[in-house]
Amino acid sequence: MISPPKRSANFSARALFPTAVGPAMMIRFSRSGLEDLMNHEEHEEREEGKKKQEGSSGSSFQLNFGILRRTSSFVRTKVIAVANQKGGVGKTTTSVNLAACLAELEQRVLLIDLDPQANATSGLGLEKTEGASAYAALLGEATLGDKIKPTAYERLSIVPSELDMCGAEVELSRVENHLQRLKLALDPVQESGQFDVIVIDCPPALGVLTLNVFTAADYLIVPLQCEYYALEGISSINRVIGQIRDSGLNPNLTLLGVVMTMFDGRTRLSQQVVGEVRQHFGEAVFDTVIPRTTRLAEAPSFGKPIIYYDKYSVGASAYQVLANELLARKQALDKAA
Repeated sequence: MISPPKRSANFSARALFPTAVGPAMMIRFSRSGLEDLMNHEEHEEREEGKKKQEGSSGSSFQLNFGILRRTSSFVRTKVIAVANQKGGVGKTTTSVNLAACLAELEQRVLLIDLDPQANATSGLGLEKTEGASAYAALLGEATLGDKIKPTAYERLSIVPSELDMCGAEVELSRVENHLQRLKLALDPVQESGQFDVIVIDCPPALGVLTLNVFTAADYLIVPLQCEYYALEGISSINRVIGQIRDSGLNPNLTLLGVVMTMFDGRTRLSQQVVGEVRQHFGEAVFDTVIPRTTRLAEAPSFGKPIIYYDKYSVGASAYQVLANELLARKQALDKAA
């Protein structure tokens, strides 16, 4: 048995647990330090019980096997938007496969399909059902939580889309706070702690629906096809992001990264485009590049993410690596916030 230090009968827990104890939660150890700690734990448990009854979500400490551990306080679920105003850049493919790969990494994921084409919905094997989308929730006629559906894949849920979402662009422009309707609908879902991350597949346009997503999102991912025409759309997105921040609608909207998609290593064009994008956006560009493959193109027709359609394909490996890179980047930003 290791005896306690004799030179000081009174020292702080910070010396023992520098990462576990904050300045507001200093605990003093005396000769009867263990007893003091146990009393402190009982007090914290009573306080935590009171906070839960009042709907609060504070943090506390627990003593497990003699080790002081901080119980994680409630963290509001972060929202990641996948957007590009240009169609055909791999936006929905990235939304579906990132969501599936994050779920494979034991993240509880909610995928929200806001594209009226409902390709993310069919890409997960769900039918386009009338009244199943977020349309009514955006208009305040239903709750978004009631629209959440399970999928065939563990830890992955979805709010599906349908053709009715086409009318949302018109209807939303008529209601009060029309750019904050999604944020209002998402708040209860984010506060529930039911999910670790929410991924939103945006329509391929910078309309009212996409602006609602930008207002509600914490992070933005921009898929960019490895062709020169795709470069034109990203400048518009950058401009809109600046406007959303400056207007006060969402001053914390952050570009999580640019994903280069449909990369063909056999062509000089793909390599040139990737090089120019990296030169322009620097570290904002993800290291992982998504290749153009037949298996990736086939997977949606079978209603499966690539990791379930062909787990050992190049496309599956690319999205698995991208999911790990995204999660590491997100966690670093969350910690810094």
